[in-house]
Amino acid sequence: MNACPLASPLKTRFPPWPRTLAGALLVGGLVALLGLPQPSRAATPAVLAAENIRLQPLSVGQDVPRMTAWIRATRNHQGLPFAVIDKKAAMLHVFDAAGSPLGSSPVLLGLAVGDDSAPGIGTRKLADIRPDERTTPAGRFVSEPGRNLQGEDIVWIDYDAAVSMHRVRASNKADRRLERLATPTAADNRISYGCVNVPAAFYDALVKPVFGARPAVIYVLPETRPVGTLLGLGDGSARDVAPLVAAAP
Repeated sequence: MNACPLASPLKTRFPPWPRTLAGALLVGGLVALLGLPQPSRAATPAVLAAENIRLQPLSVGQDVPRMTAWIRATRNHQGLPFAVIDKKAAMLHVFDAAGSPLGSSPVLLGLAVGDDSAPGIGTRKLADIRPDERTTPAGRFVSEPGRNLQGEDIVWIDYDAAVSMHRVRASNKADRRLERLATPTAADNRISYGCVNVPAAFYDALVKPVFGARPAVIYVLPETRPVGTLLGLGDGSARDVAPLVAAAP
């Protein structure tokens, strides 16, 4: 069985968070007001290191630093924790609400290169999804907690397209998912139907505390177009982003 909770009316949100930015901010305020559980502050680099999670550098290229500088300069994350997923490097970078990096990890992504989900893919059977349609969509998403068909907690990235972030599962030995995560190259990290597969230890230590209790923002960087186009920054060229990067704290 594929690890992604695609193509089922049983895919669930848990709890049913609002999916607009305004709704996310409202829920965040209510969470604080009512004293509901907040993301854990215990998932520090020291804790991750103690759990044998290999911390990664932000990026080997410039896309992630440019994007995070833009987010901080514009406050686009609206005071929520956020993640940046670099598909080219197959890396997940997690930040707190202040924009400080908490940790990074290699991840597995959709098999196909591409930045858009096929129309209606969230309601289709897995057998009907072609290999070239198995993409991890690029964009800015307000995430929400959820559950898959096995009852495991996940983080919805795009509920309508049935794209989530969840622990990697190694039940199908032929997929070699754990081995793919361990290699130094991103070339073999493309295997899923579109979901983002995260090492279980990193998920439990950082993803679940930060994204599993309240809305957050997830930025999935494009791989077929300039990163600056993600948020409508003109033609996506460096000159569009440079003034914002220079002004970032």
